[in-house]
Amino acid sequence: MKIQFITLKAVVITFLLSYCCPELTLAQQRLSVEVLVVGGTTSGISAGLSSARAGVNTLVVEETPWIGGMFSAQGVGAVDGNHHLPSGIWNEFREEIRKHYGGAGAVHTGWVSNTLFEPHVADSVFKAMAHKEKDLRIIYGYYLDKLIKKGNIIKGAVFRNANDEKLVVHAAVTIDATDIGESLKMAGAAYRLGMDAQEETHESGAPDKANDIVQDLTWVAILKDYGVHADKTIARPNGYDPEEFKGCCAETVDQVKIDCAYMIQYGRMPHNKYMINWPKYGNDIYLNVVEMSRNKRDKELKKAKEQTLRFVYYLQHELGFKHLGLADDEFETSDLLAYKPYHREGRRVKGISFLTYNDVEKPYGQATHLYRTGISVGDYPVDHHHAKHADAPKIGFDPVPSFSIPLGSLIPESVNGLIVADKAISVSNLMNGSTRLQPVVLLTGQAAGILAALSVKQGRAPRAVSIREVQELLLQAKAYIMPLYDVPVTDSDFNNIQKIAATGILRTYGEPWQWANRTWFYPDSMLTVAEFSKGLHDFDSRIPIMTDTQVLTSREAVTLIARICEVKEIPKPMEYADIPISKRELTKLLMKFLNPFAKQIDHQGHYVE
Repeated sequence: MKIQFITLKAVVITFLLSYCCPELTLAQQRLSVEVLVVGGTTSGISAGLSSARAGVNTLVVEETPWIGGMFSAQGVGAVDGNHHLPSGIWNEFREEIRKHYGGAGAVHTGWVSNTLFEPHVADSVFKAMAHKEKDLRIIYGYYLDKLIKKGNIIKGAVFRNANDEKLVVHAAVTIDATDIGESLKMAGAAYRLGMDAQEETHESGAPDKANDIVQDLTWVAILKDYGVHADKTIARPNGYDPEEFKGCCAETVDQVKIDCAYMIQYGRMPHNKYMINWPKYGNDIYLNVVEMSRNKRDKELKKAKEQTLRFVYYLQHELGFKHLGLADDEFETSDLLAYKPYHREGRRVKGISFLTYNDVEKPYGQATHLYRTGISVGDYPVDHHHAKHADAPKIGFDPVPSFSIPLGSLIPESVNGLIVADKAISVSNLMNGSTRLQPVVLLTGQAAGILAALSVKQGRAPRAVSIREVQELLLQAKAYIMPLYDVPVTDSDFNNIQKIAATGILRTYGEPWQWANRTWFYPDSMLTVAEFSKGLHDFDSRIPIMTDTQVLTSREAVTLIARICEVKEIPKPMEYADIPISKRELTKLLMKFLNPFAKQIDHQGHYVE
């Protein structure tokens, strides 16, 4: 992997070159790549890794000196969800984190998460992963200025740095991995912003009317324990009023009574550091900066920093945590706060698929079958932060099973050459509360990179790439396409069960469960003849729906499969015992004689003849 960061030395060289040979200055830098990733965010680094691993020349351009987004540059080193879904690059990353600290127990330091780590460690882990990829290059210090377009096709992007030097990158495919969907307006792509009306999404939890209210954001601070006798209290911030934070450690967001000593342990990291990302009377703030110009946005975001510094002062001065000071070994910023704010929501592209709460709650009860097109999985509840906006309609923590994100949510309706990742994918505002969490976003980026690589290799638009091909490569990378709680990646039948579950022939069962929702396959359970015939009928209408409620046997299963089997080796029912068959064994029969996963589907999950 090649890394480029514009240092002071480079700036001096650029200044000197501008006199003798201006055509060589960085201000004139032009590159051509196959895949361009805009933003080295949580999804950006995984997109870059997966694209490069597919053998495609890939460039990631990141504004800050760190990669990893939420996990690193934004300071959110406490993972939300997917503890029991060790999928793909998320699992690779977690294993490296555990190895760094000495095991799984060493990273279970705070009560908000099973996996906590210092942000700089996340950055170093991602950089080590990236360093192994010969087809991956990362350039730091540049932000997106505009896109290169030809009609409705995106051909790359133009970036600038703090010295107003320009970087022009031409690319076959561009991935928007920014937190707030910065390229969508530039691309002319249709998008949503704020809360969706119930009339549009048909979600019972959505408000009656649409609005432009986005979730509260947070500028995270990391505190460090400097010792019991230390006094690291910061200077009293302007506008400080202790009443603003009164009640911050009375209860959690789900009304569990706590005290201040317990509250501070919320985001405790290894090496006695503490993530300050507290929603209830804490450092969340409402700032709808998405549609602002870059300069205006930066000015407005200073309010988020001030909010956090006031809260830090409150913790130190009012609650007595004087020994907890801003960590001096994390972010190299003047105020020691994170490099960037933690945006929970921004623009959401209008994609060729649109995931709503209903698709997750009742995946088999919709006109579309988006679960068949899944490429990224998550298990976190619908988690919205709106406490700092007095007029925001109330959105609760609606119960929801674990879920898959459809591939079509990454593809704009009418713009080609552009793939969308991170939080800007095509989901409802309600579902954004679940799909925005770090592991899900990391896995979405992994799929975006694979989609981009296939698009380049096949010379076709991302929308024309086979969904099943993307899913196949994800499975080869030990990633989940269905969020199965009871069939881990270590299961010898993992791939086959994932594939059959993604056809819907054998159904799954979703269960809202505390803060880690579950979807069950029950591989050792039995089906009735009626249940199996219904699943086969949905795959191929030549199979009638039966009403027999007897437990399905191996012979009966083979009899039904043989009616639509198109392989040379047609199964002979009499060679199979007339005894009950488990879903696990049924999966093997289906893959051997029918291979339904090979049948192509469209982006709504319908089978394509």
